[in-house]
Amino acid sequence: MVDALFASSEALLVMRNTIARSPREAAPVSSVDDARASYVFARFRRQWAALTGADIGADKRRVVERRLGPVMRAHDVSDLFELTLLIERNGNEALIEEAIDAMTAGETSFFRDRAPFEAFRARILPELMAARGRERRLRIWCAAVSTGQEAYSLAMMLDEAARELRGWSLEILGTDISGAAIETARKGIYTHLEVQQGLSTTHLLRYFHREEENWRVNEHLRARVAFGRFNLLSSPAELGAFDVILCRNAVTSFAPEAKRGVLERLAGLLAEDGYLFLGDAETVDEAAPCFIPTAHPSVWRRRARPRPRLSLV
Repeated sequence: MVDALFASSEALLVMRNTIARSPREAAPVSSVDDARASYVFARFRRQWAALTGADIGADKRRVVERRLGPVMRAHDVSDLFELTLLIERNGNEALIEEAIDAMTAGETSFFRDRAPFEAFRARILPELMAARGRERRLRIWCAAVSTGQEAYSLAMMLDEAARELRGWSLEILGTDISGAAIETARKGIYTHLEVQQGLSTTHLLRYFHREEENWRVNEHLRARVAFGRFNLLSSPAELGAFDVILCRNAVTSFAPEAKRGVLERLAGLLAEDGYLFLGDAETVDEAAPCFIPTAHPSVWRRRARPRPRLSLV
């Protein structure tokens, strides 16, 4: 997989050898080191965008080196140059997964930015229930769920509407590119600080129980959410159709072309009358004309597909 994603590393090797064998003709050491570091980081940024879609800023080299430091030490890697070569040449899946885990520690909390959840409870859920009264089925996808708080927040809301939803088939799928984040979500174990962020005392006592020094989501609520690893650059066709998709703050750092591709794929899975939730600061505008805005700034509707014209012969 890695060989297919990343080009050969010969240019890096040539640069290293040229610097090493021409000390008298080379530029001052500081200039050479800066040029080498800039070249290596540019190569790493291209690899990372191809792998995850995220467009890392050119000024973020120190941040990247700090986050990847533990990964490099664990694999006895001296610097970002050597890490780049290992990723390109060896197809080291374990190394790539650990790098993704280190680089994608997303900020999240229960009922984060509460307004979208209130919009779901007050307007979107009743509307979808009225429209799905015959099939009595709802499917929701949290497409960048991180450690699971968003999915569990929705599960709590659906549980609170259990009387109205009696007899319905309710599915919540939470996915993330980080395997470590998904494992945390599946376990449903959170620190005291994490449950204090967004959770009311009522929700905490009703849906969680103490487990040593932490709090764990009760089994009946965990059973209502399925978690799995998924890369937004991949085709989601096998996941099926959804009535609601949440992809909040996930494509903010994506390059325009990658963002457009993700949004188009999400539109392809969304029901005709379905809803897409983005982050408060995210828009689709020209990036994805397949969505139209709603009264809530972070909620979008899928634009109706044009009906094919019948030609009379």
